[in-house]
Amino acid sequence: MDSVDLDVLKSVLAWRRAGRTVNLVTVVETWGSAPRPPGALLAIRDDGQIVGSVSGGCVEDDLIDRCRNSPLLDRPQMVAYGVTTEQAARFGLPCGGALKLVQEPVTDVTWVEDILARSDRHELAQRTLDLATGKVTIGPASRSDKTSFDGNLLKVTYGPLWRMLIIGAGQLSRYLAEMAMALDYQVIVCDPREEYRADWNVPGSQLVTTMPDDTVVQLNLDAHSAVVAVTHDPKLDDMALMEALKSPAFYIGALGSRVNTAKRKERLREFDLSEDEINRLHGPIGLRIGSRTPPEIAVSILAEVTAVKNKFPLDKVSDKATGNFEVTA
Repeated sequence: MDSVDLDVLKSVLAWRRAGRTVNLVTVVETWGSAPRPPGALLAIRDDGQIVGSVSGGCVEDDLIDRCRNSPLLDRPQMVAYGVTTEQAARFGLPCGGALKLVQEPVTDVTWVEDILARSDRHELAQRTLDLATGKVTIGPASRSDKTSFDGNLLKVTYGPLWRMLIIGAGQLSRYLAEMAMALDYQVIVCDPREEYRADWNVPGSQLVTTMPDDTVVQLNLDAHSAVVAVTHDPKLDDMALMEALKSPAFYIGALGSRVNTAKRKERLREFDLSEDEINRLHGPIGLRIGSRTPPEIAVSILAEVTAVKNKFPLDKVSDKATGNFEVTA
């Protein structure tokens, strides 16, 4: 669940506590170029106010009209858009995209409270909705669970599906952590240096003070994990990298110039790492977008992480041969 959908559930809870009626709409299947993925949420209040999105604006107006002009449903129902060429043209779905949605009345908010509490604890939860009865059950989930729908049971995973370990608690890390959390990452920041971590204050992130290599091992990184080393201190960055490169983490990168990246790879060859493992290292880190300030550099790093996560070829994004900037220290 991304941060947008988390805001949807928070609004659902606030509206119901205020006595308003609420419809929740979930994307369950898409075809073509539908702009929102399965599991995306839209909440519609009785007066037509909305939070979230299921189509990027294409069908929201029609859904609002449905909710405002019809009595509150007594059980969930299916809603489909863009199944025909005429519907796709009417609702402005791009490239003939199509959506299948589940619209449900929210009467009991116990499950919403449960999911939000689990999310605050950085836990994953799977919500199962029985369309025949409207019954909702909540259980544990794993990062490999995906939204599924068999025509009656809708299963959606909520919580931080991705993890990012940031080595270093400096200024760049602050922007990186804030942006990463907005992109659905559970963020862990590791820095054993007291002078750097003393002023760390990024709500929602987790700060640990263990040594970087120990932290990597303890986290048991999986294919939904990313490691970004930004201290530019070999004693810290390299320790994390030598363990991370042996893990299934989908992205491992380190701050530095081309020259320093080459030197880092030479140092890593002194450890028990294969050439294939060393070549997994992204460096110079980030896409080449002319970044100079810490926020811009954070954007470039997360752009590269996003491309790798989505399996989008980096050579189609930009020429990143020289990275963003040269760090000479």
